[in-house]
Amino acid sequence: MAKKPFCYLDNNATTRVAPEVLEAMMPAFTENWGNPSSAYGFGSRVSRLIDESREKLAALINADPREIVFTSCGTESNNTAFNSALRSQPDKRHLVTTAVEHSANIKFGKHLIEQGYEVTFLPVEEDGLPDLCRLQDSIRPDTALVSVMYANNETGVILPLDEISAFVRAKGVLFHSDAVQALGKIPIDVRSLGIDMMSLSAHKLYAPKGVGALFVRNGVKLHPYLIGGGQERGRRGGTENVPYIIGFGRAAELAKELIETCHSTTRALRDRMENTLLREIPRVARNGSKDRRLGNTSNLSFAGLEAEAILKKLDQLGICASSGSACSTGSLAPSHVLTAMGLPPARALGSIRFSLGRENTDADVDYLLEHLPKIIEQLRAETP
Repeated sequence: MAKKPFCYLDNNATTRVAPEVLEAMMPAFTENWGNPSSAYGFGSRVSRLIDESREKLAALINADPREIVFTSCGTESNNTAFNSALRSQPDKRHLVTTAVEHSANIKFGKHLIEQGYEVTFLPVEEDGLPDLCRLQDSIRPDTALVSVMYANNETGVILPLDEISAFVRAKGVLFHSDAVQALGKIPIDVRSLGIDMMSLSAHKLYAPKGVGALFVRNGVKLHPYLIGGGQERGRRGGTENVPYIIGFGRAAELAKELIETCHSTTRALRDRMENTLLREIPRVARNGSKDRRLGNTSNLSFAGLEAEAILKKLDQLGICASSGSACSTGSLAPSHVLTAMGLPPARALGSIRFSLGRENTDADVDYLLEHLPKIIEQLRAETP
């Protein structure tokens, strides 16, 4: 029996670990396996490897290596930023974020409301971008933190952090951004953006799952979310995940080298795929801004159909895509991102995200274009 083709178009969910990253990680399992907090030379050698990775990740976002705190994932980084902003300013009990944030922030915000805090979830326009005047007006004297994601994980829409940062700084409020989807896809400069804290994750960057980071600008007080030993200069308890941190550093190094080339190549593939689907399949619409988005992401709605039926047919052909965030897979509710953009539930439920990566080729796009129009035609013929 011939092997079923494999066409992976869900890189916003996760990425394959790059061979160069895996190669860099292996000695940490077999040779440099000591505890980096140990006082003897064997442990110090491992500690230096962590610092080298810290330098590589800092270089990717134009940060000081001392401003990088390694965590277990983007969710922990987000939770830490929210928690620290409130603990370091006990007289302030209000936060501002957007209605299209990752579920890690939406759910943590709701958790804070249950604890007696106030959280403003700002709506967005049809293109997925917030009303900046409304955002500015929402900041109060008791606002501890404004948190706005850099790029949306479902639509790829890039939010205007530079503009937001200017008036947040003017009001003396801490500014955090979840940049998990943006890292490695677009250039990030925390200095020019004026960011106080930024969440990052490795597994969107061709590194393994289970390691993330939080950028904390020098001078910003950080309260540990995980309380334990003195790791990460006392800012995050728990023995460091050395092999994965090394992998994260190598992935950041690769991303810095390849970001411009990969962005243009991936965007060209995405545009060919999207333009062909919009042209050849009736009643298809793009969700979110056409121009202000990541070059790898296309979110399309197929009128009259549910995404799950389409995805099932694609999966039978070895094509991987999604109906939104992987963290919400299995939910019967429409995407909170798309509904916040004003899409009717039926259109939101009929939307699919295709997210390309640097391993995708013209052959992947050709394979999708060969089969998806037929799938849509078939499903529509079967659907009352």
